[in-house]
Amino acid sequence: MPLSKPIIPVILSGGSGTRLWPMSTPDRPKQMLSLTADSTMLQLTARRACGERFAAPIVVANARHADMVETQLEAVEAAAQALILEPMGRNTAPAIALAALAAGGGVDPLLVMPSDHVITDVAAFHAAIHAAMPLVAEGWLVTFGIDPQAPETGYGWIHVGEEIAGGVHRVANFVEKPPRDKAEAMLAAGDHAWNGGIFLFRADMYLAALSAHAPDMLLACQRAMELARTAGRRIYPDADAFAASPSDSIDYAVMEKASQVAVVPVSMGWSDLGSWDALHAISEADDAGNVHQGEVIAIETANCLVRSDGLRIAIVGVEDLIVVASGNDVLILPRGRSQEVKKLIEAMKG
Repeated sequence: MPLSKPIIPVILSGGSGTRLWPMSTPDRPKQMLSLTADSTMLQLTARRACGERFAAPIVVANARHADMVETQLEAVEAAAQALILEPMGRNTAPAIALAALAAGGGVDPLLVMPSDHVITDVAAFHAAIHAAMPLVAEGWLVTFGIDPQAPETGYGWIHVGEEIAGGVHRVANFVEKPPRDKAEAMLAAGDHAWNGGIFLFRADMYLAALSAHAPDMLLACQRAMELARTAGRRIYPDADAFAASPSDSIDYAVMEKASQVAVVPVSMGWSDLGSWDALHAISEADDAGNVHQGEVIAIETANCLVRSDGLRIAIVGVEDLIVVASGNDVLILPRGRSQEVKKLIEAMKG
């Protein structure tokens, strides 16, 4: 029986996004930044789930970002129906449980999305959602499998099983972040997809799966919401109760263990924008392969990403560099090594 209820977008905005330091910081993580457009990543996420098929979103965020989240969503006329402010991070499975409980825990379909990903083909995304809805109505937990473009070792993968409805397949199994040789084999086989962390299911089905596979987590989240403090749209789950929840991802806690799990393979211009290299790869470059924003002067320079939110950057005769200036901080590293920003973060803590 098809669901007539509108889809409730659940936007997960708890991450700190330090891989895009120095622009992304714990006080202003990457989802709050304008990286690929005039709008921020959070605003783009909210806007791609608007319209008559969708209800107002439920946003799960870090309490320190509450004002920023509300201001940004109101600016694009996508104000949240509920803003759940986590007292501490407990990974995605408990965060989604809080949202499912806030939605009433019934048959409402929830579209769970990270707040800091890029999707350039929104029409393809909506078509994948439409394909998934009949199975969602029957109680299936659905994920979206990203068309793999490379033997990526930094993502989880999904082994796509037999087709069970138009465009929807059973998940044969989930694959941990693989070594290079395994990733190359999966890419060549053509029956695997990247796990992009986007999900669609009924609230009651997700809570039932938690009850079966992670009951301690469900109890902690239920208790945290029962004791929650509310202020307008803001919901503050009880800190002590929420702290008792195990910290686990939805993949480990639910998706890898539940029986009715399906995947919709989709090519929709997706990127998790997990590094400065990733931003360079998806951005429109000039004739010399440079991507720049802010006050930048580049002479005899090729294949560089140069960004500044204040300082003037002048570069001459260089290639394949990433240069990012924000406030008093300047990052310089070779293109291809931007994942090593985390080493710098650790070094600066020391």
